Amino acid sequence: LSPQEHGLNFQRLLDASAYKETFRQDMIRWGEEKRRADPGFFCRAAVEGAVHPVWVVSDTRRLSDVEWFRDIYGDVVQTVRVVATEETRKRRNWVFVTGVDDAESECGLDQGVAFDWVITNDGDELALGEQLEILLQSLRRSL
Repeated sequence: LSPQEHGLNFQRLLDASAYKETFRQDMIRWGEEKRRADPGFFCRAAVEGAVHPVWVVSDTRRLSDVEWFRDIYGDVVQTVRVVATEETRKRRNWVFVTGVDDAESECGLDQGVAFDWVITNDGDELALGEQLEILLQSLRRSL
């Protein structure tokens, strides 16, 4: 929504380029303003028009997002956290930026959420595949 409102190139914001970093703090600030005015703003936008029996809502950022989905959809909500070690993240060219990577938009779910699933993605494709298969089997059983 922010890229649309501000005329940014959405595809370029998805990559790891300097383009994204140029606008990152402004997008965070814009998102904070929207959330203060309406905590469910982004959650409603994520599900608008969805008609499938299973949705994957990626990249929730705050406890209020998780709480919104749980309040609206109850026990059918499954929360999944994907983790990687800091070493792995650095190998993937992640660099900590003060004021960005320590902001609520990046670490708001680091505490206070009991995730249903925790998936480790440290580069071991076999281990990742096994974890995802167990998750998928569980989800299929609940349909």
